[in-house]
Amino acid sequence: MKKSSRNSLMTFGAVICSISILHTSVVAEEIDNLGDFFTKGDLSLNLRYRLELVDQDNALEDATASTLLTKLGYKTATYQGFQAGLEFTNTARLGPNDFNSTVNGQAGFSVVPDPELTEVNQAYLSYKHKMGSLKAGRYGINLDNQRFVGTVGFRQNDQTFDAFTGTVTPAKDLTASYSYVYNVNTIFGKDSPNGDRDSNIHLLNASYAGLPFGKITAYAYLMEFNDTQTLSNNTFGIRFAGKTKVSNQIKVGYTLEYASQSEGGDSPLDYSADYFHGAANVSTRGLTVGVAYEFLGSDEGTASFATPLATLHKFNGWADVFLGGTLSPANLTNGLQDLSFSAAYKVPGETALAGLVLKVIYHDFRSDVGDIDYGSEWDLLISKKINKYLSASIKAAFYSADSFGVDTDKIWLTIAAKF
Repeated sequence: MKKSSRNSLMTFGAVICSISILHTSVVAEEIDNLGDFFTKGDLSLNLRYRLELVDQDNALEDATASTLLTKLGYKTATYQGFQAGLEFTNTARLGPNDFNSTVNGQAGFSVVPDPELTEVNQAYLSYKHKMGSLKAGRYGINLDNQRFVGTVGFRQNDQTFDAFTGTVTPAKDLTASYSYVYNVNTIFGKDSPNGDRDSNIHLLNASYAGLPFGKITAYAYLMEFNDTQTLSNNTFGIRFAGKTKVSNQIKVGYTLEYASQSEGGDSPLDYSADYFHGAANVSTRGLTVGVAYEFLGSDEGTASFATPLATLHKFNGWADVFLGGTLSPANLTNGLQDLSFSAAYKVPGETALAGLVLKVIYHDFRSDVGDIDYGSEWDLLISKKINKYLSASIKAAFYSADSFGVDTDKIWLTIAAKF
C-alpha cells in the first residue's frame, strides 16, 4: 500500500473518531430507535439525457455524443446529528460511438469528455451540530462560485473528492471551513489515467455575510498533486460579492476578487502569478445585463495562474477552448484576459412561457503577456423548467479563433428529470 494511501486511511479513521468524540461531548440522550435512521431516509433518482454536437476547424471528425446520466442516491434520516449518504452514477451511450470520450479509443473525433461508466459517486458520513459540522468520505465540494473548487456539474460525470471537512459557525454570519482532500475523482472516470489524482490538498475558506451590501470571503488553497506535480500550487485570495436594491424595480450585483499563486508541493516550476475578477450587473423586470473581466496572470510568459479543481466549464466560454491543462503553465504560459458582456431574460407571469430563460454572452480573449488576441466567442442558452420534475435546455457556443486554438462550434440539447 502506498504511503499516501496509508495516511489517507489513518486520516479517515481520525475524523471518524473525532465525530464520535464530538457526539459524546454534546449529545446526552441515548438513541431510542436506530431503525428509523434507515427506514425514514430519502431515495432520489436523477436522469439527464444530452445530445452534444462538436464541430472544430481541424483534422478531427465532427463529434456526436448521445448520452444518458442516471443517478440513484439515498440519504438516511438525521439522527442526533448523524447522517449517511450513498449515490451511484451511470453514464450510458445511446447512439453511435462518434466522439472521443478520452477512453473509448475514438481519437479521430473531437472530444466530448462523458465516458461510459458506473461508479460510486458519493459515500459519506456526516455530523451536524449548532456550532458546525463534520463530514468524511467521498462527496462533492463547491466553494464560492466554483472558480477554484467545484464538482463540474455540467458534465455527465461529477468531480468528487475523497476527503474530510470540518465547518464551524462561531458567530452569526461567520462561517469557516477546512477540507483535507487525499484523492480527486475527476470527470474522466475510473478507466482513465487522469480519472484519479492522488493528492495532499488543504482547502481553507472563511466568510462573513453580515455586511450591509454583501459577503466577504478569504481563502487559502494549498494543492499538491502527487502524480501531476506541475499542477501543485499555493493560492491565497479574498473575494467580495453582493447585491443591493436601487429601487423596487432595479437591483445591482457586483463582485471583486483577487488572488495570488505560486508553485506548491514538489512542483518543478518556479513562478508567481495573480488573479483578478470584477463583475457588475443590473436587473429589472426579468432582464439582467452584465459585464465581467477575469485576469489569469502569467509570470513573464514562463508559467500562468492555474485552477485545476475548478468547475471550468462555467468560465472563459462554454466552448471550453481554454480548458487544456486547466490553464496549467504547460499549456497557456502567457496567461489569459477575458472581457465578457451578458444579457439574460426570464419570462415573468403565469403563462406557458413563464420561467423561460434566454441568455447571450460575448467573450473577448487576450493574453496577459504580449497582449495577444486569442479570439472571441458567443454563448447562447434557452432553458425552461417544465414542471416540478422536468427541465429542458438548448445551449450553444461559437468560438472564433485568432491566435489560440481553432474555430469551434458546440451545441447541447438536454432534458433532465429529478425525483
